[in-house]
Amino acid sequence: MQGYRPGVIGRTTILICCLAAMTSCRKNGSEVVVTETRDATTRDASPKLNATSDERFRDARPSPVTGETPQGWLALPASQFRLLNYRFGESGMGEVWVSISSGSVLDNVNRWLKQFGAPEVDAAGLAKMRTVGLAGTPGTWVEAKGEYASGMGSPPRPGYALAGVVASIGGQIVTVKMVGPEAEVTAARPVLENFSKGLKMAE
Repeated sequence: MQGYRPGVIGRTTILICCLAAMTSCRKNGSEVVVTETRDATTRDASPKLNATSDERFRDARPSPVTGETPQGWLALPASQFRLLNYRFGESGMGEVWVSISSGSVLDNVNRWLKQFGAPEVDAAGLAKMRTVGLAGTPGTWVEAKGEYASGMGSPPRPGYALAGVVASIGGQIVTVKMVGPEAEVTAARPVLENFSKGLKMAE
């Protein structure tokens, strides 16, 4: 047949079928609507210059403890047990963190001492230990050195040291703990004291 082009009839048939299907949808009144919503998060906020560690890394719940990152310390993301979390020292192995702990001041002091194999203290021995401020409250200063066994599945680390503060604040046990190579902890103790004194509890 003159003017006949193969495939024209087939394409016409497909087009008619598509139009029929669209007409059927309109008659049935069916309509698909897709929507998506989510709550705003802290990630939606504009970046803040000179933000504190808490402001940079906090999750949906604001940390009950805030503090300024000392010069030379590296602020790390907070975790379930570390409200404020830092690294320090040339080796990169020094750690400092702030926590809310269970038990009493005496319980936490003895737990730290036990991690270094040091003798535990009783209430009388605790009263004789040095006092350092923590967020405006007198706290117990703890020191130890030797082989550090964190009890977290890590092998013991020889040549380590501990410095930290434990205080009871508003019915909560707040701890500031520093561990790392002995020489680095010794050098950083004054910085740790000032950091502990400068901490603030949320109102």
